[in-house]
Amino acid sequence: MPKAIEVNNLKKSFGELQAVQGVSFSAEAGEVLSLLGPNGAGKSTTISMLSGLLAPSDGDASIMGHSISREPLLAKSALGVVPQDIALYPDLSARENLDFWGKMYGLRGGALKTRVGEVLEIIGLSDRQKDKVGTFSGGMKRRVNIGAALLHKPKVIIMDEPTVGIDPQSRRHILDNVKLLNSQGMTVLYTTHYMEEAEELSNHIAIMDKGKIVAMGTYRELIQLVGGQTRIDLSVNIEKERIIPAWKTVEGVSQIDSTNGTISAIVTDSNLVLPKLFETAAKLNARITSVEIKEPNLETVFMHLTGKALRD
Repeated sequence: MPKAIEVNNLKKSFGELQAVQGVSFSAEAGEVLSLLGPNGAGKSTTISMLSGLLAPSDGDASIMGHSISREPLLAKSALGVVPQDIALYPDLSARENLDFWGKMYGLRGGALKTRVGEVLEIIGLSDRQKDKVGTFSGGMKRRVNIGAALLHKPKVIIMDEPTVGIDPQSRRHILDNVKLLNSQGMTVLYTTHYMEEAEELSNHIAIMDKGKIVAMGTYRELIQLVGGQTRIDLSVNIEKERIIPAWKTVEGVSQIDSTNGTISAIVTDSNLVLPKLFETAAKLNARITSVEIKEPNLETVFMHLTGKALRD
């Protein structure tokens, strides 16, 4: 039986820019695989190649055994895609939008009506099916967007950052939908820069940065990459540019970076290193205003692998 998704040395260049640089990964049927990385990592470009919107510069991929370059129609027929941008008609109701996209997939008559009703139940919008999509919240629009990708009962669904910019309730609904679809046997490729989503949903996680896969495995396997190291988040009362170079030289600090005003350090032993950080800060007449010691997580792994914070 072929893998649900198989990507082999996929590349994409835009002039001098190499957006995707030899990416390879695979997903078994019935699993959730997350592509985790910051904005600009190449996730959406990879998704665009898998869904047929962009032609690869090199390499190939397959969906349910069908090559995206040699058998594009068969690959697309097995695939549902939820894009980052809302692909709906605001002046049509939720049901009318789903009717339209169902017809694009070849559904007609009673089969179309039945399937649209099923999808409205899945996305939790049966009670709003007659309302215009233009009146919906951002989260509700995204739920209809997901519904459109489910109409033809695809074997594989790709979701590209489906929870960006929505309210917590809608986000929770979408995450629960992903779990439901997966429990019914659907393979899900889920791109995100939210590490907590990748941790909650995924059988396997591929960490992507600067157009490359830098690590892949289960959550536990990825956490093991940092061994016994710990992350310390600190705030100081001076410019971070003054103190980061000094802290980089402290014994036991393996990585250090800053994001959103917080300095994050990956250290071998927080009990030994933290007093040295205070001592170094005092020499610079700096005061540490907050300290938080965290167990290793996916952001720790990303920082360990790339030397920068995931949310940069």
